[in-house]
Amino acid sequence: MTYNEVTGTRRPLRMWAEPESVDPQAMQQLRNVANLEWVHGVAVMPDVHHGKGATVGSVIAMKDAVSPAAVGVDIGCGMTAVKTTYKVSQLPDNPAYLRGKLEQAVPVGFGHHKRPVDPGKVHGMKTAGWAEFWKGFDDLTPAVHARRERAEVQLGTLGGGNHFLEVCADDEGVVWIVLHSGSRNIGKELAEHHIGVARRLSHNQGLVDRDLAVFLGKTPEMDDYRRDLFWAQDYARRNRSLMMGLVCDVLRRHLPNIAFEQPISCHHNYVAEERYDGVDVLVTRKGAIRAGSGDLGIIPGSMATGTYIVKGLGNSLAFNSASHGAGRKMSRTRAKKTFTVKDLEAQTLGVECRKDSGVIDEIPGAYKDLESVMAAQTDLVQVVAHLRQLICIKG
Repeated sequence: MTYNEVTGTRRPLRMWAEPESVDPQAMQQLRNVANLEWVHGVAVMPDVHHGKGATVGSVIAMKDAVSPAAVGVDIGCGMTAVKTTYKVSQLPDNPAYLRGKLEQAVPVGFGHHKRPVDPGKVHGMKTAGWAEFWKGFDDLTPAVHARRERAEVQLGTLGGGNHFLEVCADDEGVVWIVLHSGSRNIGKELAEHHIGVARRLSHNQGLVDRDLAVFLGKTPEMDDYRRDLFWAQDYARRNRSLMMGLVCDVLRRHLPNIAFEQPISCHHNYVAEERYDGVDVLVTRKGAIRAGSGDLGIIPGSMATGTYIVKGLGNSLAFNSASHGAGRKMSRTRAKKTFTVKDLEAQTLGVECRKDSGVIDEIPGAYKDLESVMAAQTDLVQVVAHLRQLICIKG
């Protein structure tokens, strides 16, 4: 589809969704953002839904300003996918066994490693840059300095909620590994600290929604946020890389002669310095991936509805972006009230995964239809591969 333009705000909304289909609360959030004086433009993805301050599924370009709530509290959250040399027919007959081995290697939920993982002991991991990365922790806001030990043992862990680790197969029967995670607790604490700082700044006192508080360029508060933000984005990237290394090591031990292609990785809660319309801007993608010309990206659905590997088409009207997934169509609370364990069993039939009350809020029925979301962004990405879940691990 081509985008819908919604006017009546300081900057128009370019929407790859039908405005009338968007929840009224989410539409109001979008209008609030588009009315901010620092905003250069707003692009709305087809998976858009209500979030804190800014909607999930929005791309916001600001000049000399950034809103930490428009990034989200899981800074650097994103996806990594690796294609293997294995076919589905070569996998063990008992997927539960393989799922168990993967869960032993990668802690989920509130779990963490007993001691920090040494990247040098993970097959194929690059060890350069790790010392400098951890040295950067000392420069972060003092508010998180007591969290270093926790940050160290959480590196290489999945987390809970909508984060997942999957063994998938493409339409040719080739096995892929896909995972979704972010910057764990350290990213959350950094985000919440800076959102609190922004809310107290004088220029934010008259905002319609204080959760949209911004930092302005060339200020100490902006410098502090950018330093912590980019460190947390790097943490998230390293977290996914380390997890994927641990997963590949498990598969090497249990699947003879398996090999792996280069990983595809993309953030979908982050900030980037980019240029549009001859203007240097800070682009926040909250629930959106970069889809510049040729950029490879990953767009998942839910526990049993597949995932798409895509290539960006470089649509500058969308600030070179695309959706980050199917997007929720109901809250976690409503999903728990709506569905039962039997519903979960039925909707995840054929997938080796948790089928208990603890993950009902992640049931496929709580998410939008992935195929409709993909159909709405054919001018943003082209499909490279379609994957279906074989094993899905959640916290």
